[in-house]
Amino acid sequence: MSSTNESADTSAEQSADQSDLCSVVEAIQQIGSEWRLVVLHDLDEGEKRFNELKRSTDASSRTLSRVLDDLEDADLVDRRVEDRPVATYYSLTEKGEALCPVFRDLEEWSDEWL
Repeated sequence: MSSTNESADTSAEQSADQSDLCSVVEAIQQIGSEWRLVVLHDLDEGEKRFNELKRSTDASSRTLSRVLDDLEDADLVDRRVEDRPVATYYSLTEKGEALCPVFRDLEEWSDEWL
């Protein structure tokens, strides 16, 4: 009977580990492309216009537009449009800002290990 309980405990631990792994994979899928990470990291400095992001990230207009749409759909980036002068501004949402400490941790890790 003891081995049955141990098997159940091991199975439950494996299920919890799998659930944690699935959460990490899901998060990476939302933010994981190189361009998404570059744009999110760039917006950590504050709100920017499209052309400012284009210059600072060196992304093509098409790529940047697609990435910003994806990040907006994922509720990581907010878009604000001004009529006069016509300009579109992008900033991190609360959800996007919550990633900033993760970026700093990744920077520290890469400085040490890469």
